[in-house]
Amino acid sequence: MFSPRACEGDTNPVLIPFLLAAAAAAAAPPAAMRLDYFHTGDAREERFALDAVVREGPWPGPPDRRLDDTGLGRYQFEVRDAKSGEPLYSRGFASIYGEWETTPEARDRARGFQESVRFPEPEALVTVTIKKRDARGVFQPAWSVTVDPAGPAVDRRPPPAIKVWAVMKNGEPADKVDLLLLGDGYTVAEMDKWHRDAKRLADTLFAVSPFREHRARFNVWAADTPSEESGVSRPSDGVYRRTALGTTYDAFGSERY
Repeated sequence: MFSPRACEGDTNPVLIPFLLAAAAAAAAPPAAMRLDYFHTGDAREERFALDAVVREGPWPGPPDRRLDDTGLGRYQFEVRDAKSGEPLYSRGFASIYGEWETTPEARDRARGFQESVRFPEPEALVTVTIKKRDARGVFQPAWSVTVDPAGPAVDRRPPPAIKVWAVMKNGEPADKVDLLLLGDGYTVAEMDKWHRDAKRLADTLFAVSPFREHRARFNVWAADTPSEESGVSRPSDGVYRRTALGTTYDAFGSERY
């Protein structure tokens, strides 16, 4: 039973832990939700198909900048509350499909690419819409899908045990731009080399403008993903390697990639 005497003095030993716990719960970030889909088509048309919805770890983004007002990107995705239509999250992005559809190959055949978008886990049913710029540069809906965060189809398995380490940390992820480096074609015995290369890449990037002037606004992380074989595939030279990420040169048949 509540007693007025408990409020006498400067502190309440019962109430304070409750308030601290409530404040901590309120400050805890939501989980991250990842929507995986297939982006297919050719130079004349494109199609989308749902692959999976995955619940990940805590959302690392800024809590006060959910809606994108930059207007950048050839594509944009938008998350809206399915009942009220209220916008909850949006981001512009560039897709490798958007470049592939301009290649000569796209005039002769269709291809598909796996893509993903991530957003803070919503509290209720949402509609996720992928938009693409039209000839006038205006975003137009290209595909929509309904996502139920409480649905049984959401993959809630723990993430794989991958070591992620800080190459350069200048603050908490919610307050910085976070870059993640992935090294492919490094075996277990070459992890030390991968760590040196990751640090060298970060140092090189932030030694030039405009990154040099904004270094303090960034964090750089790296993930250790050991491969069975050393090196990466280069089909134009007849070189093929079995690696963790399956990266390769010669994408789209171009040496530029």
